[in-house]
Amino acid sequence: MIHKFDALILGGGAAGLMCAIEAGKRGKRVAVLERAEKAGKKILISGGGRCNFTNIYCSPENFICSNPHFPKSALARYTPQDFIALVGKHQIPFHEKKLGQLFCDGSARDIVNMLEEECRAAGVSMFLSTQIDEVVRTSGFVVRAEGSQFRAPVLVVATGGLSIPKIGATSFGYDLARQFRIRIRDPWPGLVPLVLSTEDRGRYCGLTGVSADVMVSCDGRQFRERMLITHRGLSGPAILQISSYWRDSKPVVIDLAPDCEITSAFRDAKIPRHVSILRTELRKVLANRLADRWLDRHTPISWTNTALAEFESQVHSWTITPVGTEGYEKAEVTAGGVDTDELSAKTMECGKVPGLYFIGEVVDVTGHLGGFNFQWAWASGASAGLAL
Repeated sequence: MIHKFDALILGGGAAGLMCAIEAGKRGKRVAVLERAEKAGKKILISGGGRCNFTNIYCSPENFICSNPHFPKSALARYTPQDFIALVGKHQIPFHEKKLGQLFCDGSARDIVNMLEEECRAAGVSMFLSTQIDEVVRTSGFVVRAEGSQFRAPVLVVATGGLSIPKIGATSFGYDLARQFRIRIRDPWPGLVPLVLSTEDRGRYCGLTGVSADVMVSCDGRQFRERMLITHRGLSGPAILQISSYWRDSKPVVIDLAPDCEITSAFRDAKIPRHVSILRTELRKVLANRLADRWLDRHTPISWTNTALAEFESQVHSWTITPVGTEGYEKAEVTAGGVDTDELSAKTMECGKVPGLYFIGEVVDVTGHLGGFNFQWAWASGASAGLAL
C-alpha cells in the first residue's frame, strides 16, 4: 500500500509531535511514523512521571553545542511561554518545583494527551508500531515499512538519541544521517551518573543514599545542586549536570561546603582545637555519616593554622577522577549528534539535502537538567513545522 503525504516525520516523541502539530495547523498533510506501540514514551517516564516540560529561565547558555549560537534562533521562535500557553489552553495544572523547572501537578500523561489531541485537531495521521525498513530519496522521499510505502517531498528525522534503550532508543537517526552523508558529532551519554574507581568506591560507596548540597566543577563549568552517593559512584542533580561536560580521565572537583568555612570556630582562642569540635562543625553542613567518613579520611595531622587551612581546602576541593559513567542505560539524554553546521538554524533543514530535516535529541544540541531538553524539542520541532 502506498501512502502519500506532504511531510513524513520519523519519531513520535516530543520534537516529532510538535513538528507535526505546527505543520498540520498550516494545512500540510502530515504523517508521524513511530516504531513503538504508543507515542511519547520518553515523555511519560520523564520527571519521575510528572514531566519537567520546560524551564521559564531557558536561554542559549543552558545548552551544549559545538556551535553555541545555533540554538538561539529556534529558542527565540518558540519560547517557554509559548508552550506554557499551550498547556494553559488544555487546562493542565502545573507548578514550579525550583530554579524555573515546571512540572505537571498530575501526570506526564497529561502532556502526551495534549499533544495527541493537538495532532488530531491538525489532521495529523499517526502510524504506531511501524518498523522502518528503508529510506530512499528520489524526487522526494520514500519510506518503506512492513509492506507499506510512505511518500512525501519532505522528511523530518525526530528519532531521538541512544539514551534509555529499554524504551526503544536506537542509532536509527544517526545511521540515516550517515546514509545521506550528513556529518555526526560523536555522541556520548549526557546527564548521567558517574562511576568511581574501585578504590574510591571502597572509601565512599558504603554511604549509598547520603546526599549533600555541593558545588561541582569540571572543564571550566560548575553547578550548585544536590549530590547523591550511589553504590557505584555519584549521582544527583549536580553530578548529572557536570557529567555532560566530563570526558575520560578528567578530574571532577567537589566543594562539599559551599559558602561555609568549617574551621572558622577555631579563631576563638577559647575553643579547644579538637577533632570533636571539627566533627560538630562539619556535621552542620554534611549528613552525619558523610561528615564522619570525611574526618576518618582527612583528620588534620596537627592543629596548627597551616594544617587547619589544608583541611579547609580539602573540604572545598574534593578531587576525584571517575572511571566512567553509567552509560546510555541511565543517561537522561544523548549529547553530540547531527552536526549543526549541516543544518539551518532557522528551519532545521539540511543544506546538502533539501527537504530533509533533523530535530530534537538527534541534533548536536543538549540541554542542562531542568526542562531544557524538552524546550529544545518543542523549539526545534516548531521551527521545522513552521518551515515545512
